[in-house]
Amino acid sequence: MNQRLTCYHCSSTILPDELIEAELGGVIRPFCCPGCMAIAQTIHGEGLEVFYARRAQSCERPAAYLASNEIPEKLKPYDDLSLRGRFTRPYGDAGDLETTLRLEKIRCAACVWLCEQHLRRIPGVKDVQINYVTQKVIVRFSPDQTSLARLLFEIERVGYEAWPFEPSLSLDRAKKERRQLLTRLGVALLGMMQVMMYAWPSYVGANDITAEYDLLLGWTSWALTVPVMVYSAGPIFQAAWRSAQSFKQTHMLGMDVPIALALALAFIAGTINLVTGSGQSYFDSITMFVAFILAARYVELLARQDAQGGAEALAKQLPATCERLMDYPNSQAVALVPVVNCSPGEVLRVSPGEVIPADGILIENASALDESLLTGESKPVEKKVGDRVYAGTHNILNPLLMRIEAVGQSTRIAGIASLLDQALLAKPVMVSLAEKWAAYFVAFLLLAAFASSAIWLYFDPSRAWTVLVSVLVASCPCALSLAVPTAMAAAQGAVTKLGLLILRGHVMEGLVKANDLVLDKTGTLTMGQPELQEIVKIRADFCSEDALALAVAMEAGQKHPLALSLMRAAQGDGISIPHLSDPVINLLGKGLSSGVYRLGSATWLGIQAHAQAGQYGQVHLADDAGLIASFVFLDTPRSGLKDLLNACKRRNIAVHLVSGDDPATVAWWANHVGIASYAGACTPEDKYDYIERLQKTGRFVWAIGDGVNDAPLLARADVSIAVGAGAPLAAAGADAILTAVSLEPLAKTLLLADKTATIIKENLLWALVYNLLAIPAAMMGWVNPWVAGIGMSLSSLAVTLNAWRLRKA
Repeated sequence: MNQRLTCYHCSSTILPDELIEAELGGVIRPFCCPGCMAIAQTIHGEGLEVFYARRAQSCERPAAYLASNEIPEKLKPYDDLSLRGRFTRPYGDAGDLETTLRLEKIRCAACVWLCEQHLRRIPGVKDVQINYVTQKVIVRFSPDQTSLARLLFEIERVGYEAWPFEPSLSLDRAKKERRQLLTRLGVALLGMMQVMMYAWPSYVGANDITAEYDLLLGWTSWALTVPVMVYSAGPIFQAAWRSAQSFKQTHMLGMDVPIALALALAFIAGTINLVTGSGQSYFDSITMFVAFILAARYVELLARQDAQGGAEALAKQLPATCERLMDYPNSQAVALVPVVNCSPGEVLRVSPGEVIPADGILIENASALDESLLTGESKPVEKKVGDRVYAGTHNILNPLLMRIEAVGQSTRIAGIASLLDQALLAKPVMVSLAEKWAAYFVAFLLLAAFASSAIWLYFDPSRAWTVLVSVLVASCPCALSLAVPTAMAAAQGAVTKLGLLILRGHVMEGLVKANDLVLDKTGTLTMGQPELQEIVKIRADFCSEDALALAVAMEAGQKHPLALSLMRAAQGDGISIPHLSDPVINLLGKGLSSGVYRLGSATWLGIQAHAQAGQYGQVHLADDAGLIASFVFLDTPRSGLKDLLNACKRRNIAVHLVSGDDPATVAWWANHVGIASYAGACTPEDKYDYIERLQKTGRFVWAIGDGVNDAPLLARADVSIAVGAGAPLAAAGADAILTAVSLEPLAKTLLLADKTATIIKENLLWALVYNLLAIPAAMMGWVNPWVAGIGMSLSSLAVTLNAWRLRKA
């Protein structure tokens, strides 16, 4: 017999004339082509052969494996410093690490609770946060007391699967998960159609079928139902068994328990009836129920993966492969390698138009990068040799060489992705309540099912099994469990695309409750980027263009905001800049001088300046004959401010402007944009007290600040948003970060929060009404198991699809 060979690397079938063999780790491995062999040799050569061990690991663990406290050999490579650096990132100042792990097999609140509690008992674990919707866990731990391999092993010991999350690998995992579920669904649909066809004579009351053919149809239906029970419904039984095993710790039963119980009871009863030749065979109901529930779960999976927009949306910006210099600086020869196989210290080449694959240092060829993904700034950023470059940014100008400093989870883009994931890890109150009541509902459901079956057993024993199965199926709390998490996940994905990174789960709920908005001025209401407003006091022998040209000539090469504003104004008017015969001297704290010309403050020039309300500042140009002209600057209002204020007005949210600027400037800006309540010359403590006074009157306060100077303001508010760019702003204690330059996303988020609250209420109401109708109907024996299965699946589908509407909000 010819044994079918598969490639060690890509798992594709190898034809006899294509076989290539190579020794890896002391074992001869088969390959389908030289490319797969080269990649596998690279992976083994870099010590990353754990990739293959994790890919091929079995889903079932021997009892001895789980009982042992010894970390298995295949997980130990995760404790290697290079792999640990790839899959972890520093957290805090105490030397702790943080990692994001991807989980499999979690189905409900009971699964989440068991994993959390088990990990928290491990010495050295500081914090554990698991989210069911994204199926990720963030673990913070001390590397001196525990390790990454230990965390992975402990999750496996309680019956689940975990691996370090890397966006590039996660996309492949997501495709595999969809493919597996679709295959199970296909088997269930095929079985359902065949069994329904064989059951058709009983539906139409055909009496002309002989007993032998009737028995043949029955056993054929049984044979077709077995693969549906074993393969298609296998994960349901596995999840139910884990839930039952962990009941002593969780005191909760997962929502797969009643489903598995209903399927098992129906199959056992149908088989007994088939053997004895009396009663119903429930095979048509079983196959239909499994097909419908898997269809509902497939749609749920699509919605869940779509809601994982944080890290995955960023991941789509990263390349899968890169050009690595094999012998730098001796040779410029490059090899195309997977990004996941790169390590710190190696040198990469990035051509113009390509995306930087890792964090590192530019070592050759200055260039310009588009860093808008990380900072929100659309203008290219000039990079010279020695500057840092970041994964996810686009190389625009020249081909560059970079030395890798961080890969995987330790990159800056992974840090931002981690912030996105934290949005649903801190569960909103409504999510926690829904999960809690869903767990209680399972216990109530089991009691109601067995109680109603017992009553029917007394009055009509022939209907007891049917009622038991129908009640278990019809009132499964899938819709209740999904009602809130799916809506919150969809909303998070939508606001992420707008440019708002939600860090704490209560933001969307809080915006619905908000009735006061407190705004900072500089950096929030305004951009902190002055623009030339007008040129005044122009001397008779000068025109405004000449004065501006002379001022710009003196400011050439300067980088402070007023100098840049003068240069922008000159460029906008197309003014040619004269050449100064004398060198420009910078007098710190005073201004600039060049020969007879001086440009600077009124005090230094000895003139009287008349401040105008709301201005950013003034610069004066003079020569030996006296003042030539004065340049008045005004701060730039942040775009989208009008949209935000209008949205607040429609919602009857009172807006307050609280700033550290002088009272006259704050009053001018408040009147300029239409804000009635304002306060100037406020210290950080004054801002804190301002919000506290509002809260004492029963107001729910939403605050927006720049994330650094406004830390007390953000910390005190009920909901806080930092305006700025990048992960470091999280240290300001904000609940969300606005990376977009405009405030318009906040106006849209306010509307989206209302829509999210409405959809959550609709979902909960639908789940409540459905169960109030379905449970009594099933208990009264009015609903057959297959009808109950359709009803339960459609209920879950309705909730998921309703929440999915938020994606494009």
